[in-house]
Amino acid sequence: MSSAVPPAAFAEVVIRPRQPVGHYWRELWRYRELFLFLAWRDVKIRYKQTTIGVAWAVLRPLLVMVVFTIVFGRLGKMPSPGGLPYPLLVMAGMLPWQFFATVMGEGSNSLLLNANLVTKMYFPRIIVPASVVVVSLVDLMVSGMLMVGLLGWYRQAPSIQALALPLFLLLGLAASLGASFWLSALTVKYRDFRYVIPFVVQFGLYATPVGFSTASIPERWRPVFALNPMVGVVEGFRWSVLGTGVLDGWVLSASTATTLLLLMTGFRYFRSTERQFADTI
Repeated sequence: MSSAVPPAAFAEVVIRPRQPVGHYWRELWRYRELFLFLAWRDVKIRYKQTTIGVAWAVLRPLLVMVVFTIVFGRLGKMPSPGGLPYPLLVMAGMLPWQFFATVMGEGSNSLLLNANLVTKMYFPRIIVPASVVVVSLVDLMVSGMLMVGLLGWYRQAPSIQALALPLFLLLGLAASLGASFWLSALTVKYRDFRYVIPFVVQFGLYATPVGFSTASIPERWRPVFALNPMVGVVEGFRWSVLGTGVLDGWVLSASTATTLLLLMTGFRYFRSTERQFADTI
């Protein structure tokens, strides 16, 4: 008696060039289990193969908060809107920035780190940089506990504006994915990008209102400053979590437009180059 598996048991994969976007979304849904596997694998590696595990997600924003509070708050005498304690101002800005920087940094190298998978089997390559988001979301939830602890320490109760927090999280997610798509595709083609990313992250930290408020920027420079997609996300997080101030509608609109442009162009560029990844890597 033959134990061979009947042909119908095998899934047939037909690869056709230049398929429409609708077919691409169906392919992504078909490979959703691979996405979940990659995300879960990255989470386990992050928290099981380090000495102090989840503490890293708390230590990084905590140390940066201390440094920024001393440099900007004590030495630089930067104003804090509404008389807020400066550590709260910094932490509310650090959480979305750390999420964005982690996705951008780890997403840029994700295809190279998964070269064996990319070169040996077919699947929508965009799954690889997108799966990095799950790890960063776990980090964000863990470090968010530090934000809750600081709110309790300074006796700051959340306001009704906290209900808008998921909207700004989605905006930060869109900016992170757009940057990850661009950088992961460019890093495959130009390996030097691996060495440029740390400088971009470092520069972006000071070009984003993490250690200060957008209100500290002169009005004539705010239109240029608002082109940074993370400006609207950071200020939105602060407005939602701390319940202070009024969101600058123009700054938020410009930042949102830049975010959507980054996401759409990143997705299109990734799609136009992903069929070359297996040969280039």
